[in-house]
Amino acid sequence: MSGDSRPPSVAPRLTAEEKVVRAFIRKDRLVSIPAKPSKRQLLLPVILDLCFPEDQPYDEDEVNSRLSRLHPDVAALRRYLVDGGWMTRDGGVYRRTSPM
Repeated sequence: MSGDSRPPSVAPRLTAEEKVVRAFIRKDRLVSIPAKPSKRQLLLPVILDLCFPEDQPYDEDEVNSRLSRLHPDVAALRRYLVDGGWMTRDGGVYRRTSPM
């Protein structure tokens, strides 16, 4: 007997965010936008970090270009990021922010 009292190897439990990311992001693409607001809210900070890692101003064309690499419905993603408090929009200029 080895004296090791640890249980046999068990897969670590995934957080809710990890489960949502695994379900909706594949090969660096968003396969669909979650219909449930609770799942969308878990995914928005991941989208923010993937598309806007730097804290700097982005014009709308740049926002659209970056979001389109992830999913074709850039208008919905922009709206969810702004409405969720992850980005601000002022005069067509977007910036990362802390969520509401």
